[in-house]
Amino acid sequence: MTNTPTKIVYTARATATGGRTGHATSEDGVLDLDLTSPKEMGGPGTGTNPEQLFAAGYSACFQGALGLVAKSKGLDASGSLVTAAVGFGPEGDSYAITVDLEVAIPGLELAQVQELAEGAHQVCPYSKATRGNVPVTVRAVEA
Repeated sequence: MTNTPTKIVYTARATATGGRTGHATSEDGVLDLDLTSPKEMGGPGTGTNPEQLFAAGYSACFQGALGLVAKSKGLDASGSLVTAAVGFGPEGDSYAITVDLEVAIPGLELAQVQELAEGAHQVCPYSKATRGNVPVTVRAVEA
């Protein structure tokens, strides 16, 4: 299934050079950083890597979706924490990723948090983009 926006309201542009041991910049210059492989993959681990950037983007986007779902149910998720753990490893002749999302919302029962997290997983653009291709788990955890 393809999820296509009816209207593009924003386009992010970034350019990378040098792959995992290179440099990445956004078109507006706000993002400007060196990339290095993590120590676990034989690199120095002195810069960020694509998996960290994906985890940061996914967790931020998911938290936004979580807020929308909570608001629609009359609940406050403004104090929520979303942690995305992006795993990277061999798959066939190349590599693949996995994602584990942990969601905490102070003041709510775990069952409520899980329900909200599952709802967010249905509407989050990152979740839509990975669905059917990347294994993603969503789990409520204590705040």
